Amino acid sequence: MCGIAGQIGAPIGQDTIAELHQRMAGRGPDQNGYWSDAVCTLVHARLAVIDLEGGVQPMSLGDKVIVYNGEIYNTSEVRAELAARGRRFEGHSDTEVVLHAYDEWGEDCLQRLNGIFAFAVWDGARLFAARDRMGVKPFFYSERDGLFCFASEIKGVLAFPHMNAELDWDGICEVMLLGPGRTPGCGVFRGICELPPAHCGYYEPGRGFSCRQYWSIRERKHTESFEETAEHVRFLVTDSIERQLISDVPVCTFLSGGLDSSLISSVAARRAKTAGKRQSTVSVTYKDNEKYFQAGHFQPNSDERYIRMMSEYLDSDHHLIEIDSPELADALYDAVEARDLPGMADVDSSLLLFCREIKKIGTVALSGECADEIFGGYPWYRDKDIRMTDGFPWAQSTAYRAGFLREELAQHIDAQAYVYQKYRNTIETVQKPAYLSETDRRMREMTRLNLDWFMQTLLEALDLWKNDKSLIRHSQNLHNPFVDIHQYERYNVRHQTNKRR
Repeated sequence: MCGIAGQIGAPIGQDTIAELHQRMAGRGPDQNGYWSDAVCTLVHARLAVIDLEGGVQPMSLGDKVIVYNGEIYNTSEVRAELAARGRRFEGHSDTEVVLHAYDEWGEDCLQRLNGIFAFAVWDGARLFAARDRMGVKPFFYSERDGLFCFASEIKGVLAFPHMNAELDWDGICEVMLLGPGRTPGCGVFRGICELPPAHCGYYEPGRGFSCRQYWSIRERKHTESFEETAEHVRFLVTDSIERQLISDVPVCTFLSGGLDSSLISSVAARRAKTAGKRQSTVSVTYKDNEKYFQAGHFQPNSDERYIRMMSEYLDSDHHLIEIDSPELADALYDAVEARDLPGMADVDSSLLLFCREIKKIGTVALSGECADEIFGGYPWYRDKDIRMTDGFPWAQSTAYRAGFLREELAQHIDAQAYVYQKYRNTIETVQKPAYLSETDRRMREMTRLNLDWFMQTLLEALDLWKNDKSLIRHSQNLHNPFVDIHQYERYNVRHQTNKRR
């Protein structure tokens, strides 16, 4: 996890560079760097995880300079392919591999990269920017007055002297009616956009910024048997976890007792045992939780019983972090400051407090988040009444939300129409072949809504712990194995080989 920023059109001053480093300090406390010429300035704040001595950024190769934030899980394969083409490497950071890959293949390098990333490359004439397939790593930007600026966070974009924190009508609707979700590509503040997941683009002075989608989920008819499907899923998930356990620093895993985190912790514990170690696992609980816990759609029972069962089964080095209600409320302010926008209230603040303690256990943590989006774990996948309701399944309170608008604002906003149009814009992109049943078609719509909206909100929440001002010397990398969409390509080769045996 790192912070990246930059401006094209005119160099920026040392005061702005210092301000950018300060605002990105929570993302990268280990090294600060910048590079500048007469047109472009690139700024970087680094948390070192791989190649601790190397990998310093901005990194140059000939006329190209990169700032990069992310992890590439197939670094060794891409490096080997580049080496076979005559490329030579000075270190073993994935930053250097990405830079060589772009120098060798241009934007086609994105088809070879399996990982989570946001990066920008300046070649002396134009800037190339790209974001990973699922949008795990953020990339905000603004284009105005002949200048193009970008950063990992909204607060980073607002650090540039020509930028102001202003809301227009759409921004008000995003915060009041859709929040904590955001329309894909929207940065809420006037003039700020977000590069959507699986998009890349070029900015050229005098010609502006143009971007395109380089990847999308492809519709395929499912032809595997149950046994083949089980093998397929087992391979994809296990391979993704094992790749994301690779680190030069201590690794821990979240453990809630649910299927997703328990599966990840099991794979990690098996790997650790092979190396003669015990896997570190971490859980969160709340003071007097057993006394006040109430079951609901999202949380049908308390986690603690299952956490104990799993930690004993794994024989893990388990750490239980307890949070009290007053500190949970106090942390709401830091959570909003970290996210740059109103978020998921106590979900954000509890995650923030939880993660403040995790650095003592591991610099890298693996989370089971996003499994519910991929495998249908939410109530709207299972409950027919919720599933078939027209509109966002998790947001059926637009009229209530609109009631908080001042009268002078409300008379300019059609709240129901704004929210419903965002919903329609999303589901109209879903492929729904005629052979699908009504239920299957709706399930596809649910999946798309979750990937484009609910999961993005969750990924932002997971990202906020890196931006917390109290974490300046406690920054971490969070890995999400269930978001590794690129794995299926390797499976196809393996699966075909198995069939020939």
